[in-house]
Amino acid sequence: MKVVINADACTGQGRCFGIAPELFDFDDLGNGVVKGDGTVTPELEEKARLAEANCPEHAISIEE
Repeated sequence: MKVVINADACTGQGRCFGIAPELFDFDDLGNGVVKGDGTVTPELEEKARLAEANCPEHAISIEE
């Protein structure tokens, strides 16, 4: 499982980072970015899905 952020859709609300700082960070403009290659460990799957569901721009997607 991997998380992906659509950079064109992200407006930097920061909910992803607030929910899963282990998976997300901010770029120089304050927009969300995925840490590393986006691979989600089993322990973080629930947080990844919660971040996806709570993104107001629907910029986060999960690839199974």
